[in-house]
Amino acid sequence: MLRIENVSFAYDDISILDNINMRIQRREHVAIIGESGCGKSTLLKIIYGLMDLEQGEIFWEDEPILGPAYYLVPGAPFMKYLSQDFDLMPFITVKENISQYLSVFYPEELQKRTETLLAMIELTAFADKKVNTLSGGQQQRVALARVLAQKPEILLLDEPFSHMDNFMKNSLRRNIFGYLKENGITCIVATHDYHDVLPFTDKVFVLRDQRVMAKGKPMELYRNPRDLYIASLFGEANHISIDVLKSYANTKRKIIVYAHEFRVSETSGIPVTVKKSYPMGSHFLAKGETGDGEVIFFNAPLEPVVDKKIFLNVSLETINQRLLQAVHE
Repeated sequence: MLRIENVSFAYDDISILDNINMRIQRREHVAIIGESGCGKSTLLKIIYGLMDLEQGEIFWEDEPILGPAYYLVPGAPFMKYLSQDFDLMPFITVKENISQYLSVFYPEELQKRTETLLAMIELTAFADKKVNTLSGGQQQRVALARVLAQKPEILLLDEPFSHMDNFMKNSLRRNIFGYLKENGITCIVATHDYHDVLPFTDKVFVLRDQRVMAKGKPMELYRNPRDLYIASLFGEANHISIDVLKSYANTKRKIIVYAHEFRVSETSGIPVTVKKSYPMGSHFLAKGETGDGEVIFFNAPLEPVVDKKIFLNVSLETINQRLLQAVHE
């Protein structure tokens, strides 16, 4: 188990992390999510041992993870950290970068593992290309394979797909997170992209204002977001009063409603005037405004007409689910 206990950190007296506590089981896949600047990358560097702790402790099983004040070469040997700087050798080939840490005394195993990792990052055809000739996204894939070649017990990933185009991201996510699960590697990924989180992680920690503001299973946080900040990390969302959603209600308590949870009607529901729409491929994301000037974002299967009045509905099941969650908190 990785234990992060009462960790705080500041840059030049500016607090970045405040009393962070986490428990991460061996082989578990965990996401740390939050807005830019919330401390995700800093926390990964501290976990790896690249920074000295001002307060708190970190342990992998019973072994403390200490910073550069204690080790000439910082970084725990059983852990690998892939930052947004790839740290590759630019003037040697892709396969040489990947096999750099594999033993030359077992050439057949070296070749097999290198070929496996090349296939996983979908760069077999580029095996003999020098790294400095590759795009940023391709270099990021090589960096991923390079750290995996070292068989870490724990892998820390900082925005691991940020340089890749959407054409590659989905298959690479499946390849890489599947490989990590199959090989029993504990993984912590810092990301702002919920596509890295919902399909592939076992647990999520949400950072905001230097603290862990929520934690849980990804689908539970998605289905029952505590507030608009958490919901917005998973998609377009609204914070709406019950009496707006259901005119007969006598409460102004607000709940979270995702854009996709609205249904458009021509006859009844919340009256809104369409102000703008954005094509999203499978649907349109629309901006509507109520008579009181409240803005609501909703999905529509067809392009809504700007300045037209339409009606929005939310299922009672969704409303009751969010109200029940509020009661339990």
